[in-house]
Order: sequence, then structure tokens, then C-alpha cells
Amino acid sequence: MAAKVPETRVVVKVFLYGIKPEIWRRFSISKEASFLDLNDAIQAAMGWDNKHPHEFRHGKGKRLVDVIGPVGLEDQVPGEFQDEKRITVGDFLGRRRLPVRMLYRYDFADEWIHEVVFEKGEQGEGGPVMLDGARACPEEDSGGTFQYVQAYAGEIEWMHPGYDPEKFDPAEVDFAKKKTRTRKRK
Repeated sequence: MAAKVPETRVVVKVFLYGIKPEIWRRFSISKEASFLDLNDAIQAAMGWDNKHPHEFRHGKGKRLVDVIGPVGLEDQVPGEFQDEKRITVGDFLGRRRLPVRMLYRYDFADEWIHEVVFEKGEQGEGGPVMLDGARACPEEDSGGTFQYVQAYAGEIEWMHPGYDPEKFDPAEVDFAKKKTRTRKRK
């Protein structure tokens, strides 16, 4: 009997809370990816610009007090804090049985709450790979779930003209790292 080949990647499903019909993305990422890399993959998959704070929350049951996030949040966390640059997806998952769920919070003002589900392991190499998804992600700085739901129901106008809430093409997702903007010297 052949030895089982270790799974080097994990399939991740991400969806936004409080919005129906559901806005979701599914992609595969290396278990060696840090949580900062996972944040960047989620941002690319959702079509956001990664310009607001974020955190990953996990814990026992409904008590999600443990946080994986950028340094600077540790004073605001009632539970354990881990630096997102120092923990990999594989470290977090360890020997846990999949699926494993956690919350991802982005833009603490608009308060976009996502559920992240590590669905299953698989083999492969390379960077993130987009697998599937549905519906356009809300535009950056559009007021959060409540305003999105109001606009979708036609109660208020979309903040960003030309936005189509039904449009999503997985082939258009670009996981390449965006260049950081540098200030010109005078």
C-alpha cells in the first residue's frame, strides 16, 4: 500500500454575513501561506483594495476572542493574539479535522464580517488559485451590510454608479500582490 501524500494546500470558502443572496468566493491556498497572505488572497478574491484594518477571530463555540491579525491590535484583544505574519494556515489548522471555521472582519467602520471555512485539503503548489464564486462584492467604503441591503432592495441608490451586484467572473481575480504606494520625495 502506497504512503498517503501529504496535503499541501487547503480549499477556502469565504462569504459575507447578512447578505442574501449570498456573496461568496472559493479559492485554494498553500498551507505555508501566512495569515497576512490569506488576508491578501481574500482581498483579491473579494475585489477590495486592502486599505482598511482587518482581523481573523477564532475560539471555542461562539466565544471568538482569539485573534490573528496585524501587530497593533494585541492591546484590543481579550483572548490570545497571534501576529498574522508569524502563523501559517498550516500552523493554525494543525491536526484539526476539516472543515474549520473562523471569522474575518474587514474595515472596522463599515464592519464587513465574513465567515472563512477551510473546507478540505488538497495537493498542489504555487500561489492562490481562484476556483469559484458568486455575485459582486460590495464596493469599498459603501457603508456596510445595512446600506448594501438597502441599496439592493432599491430603498437607496448605489453609492458607486455602474455597480452591478450580480456580476462576478472568477477569471478576473488577480492574486498578484498590489504594489504599495510610495510617497515621492521633495
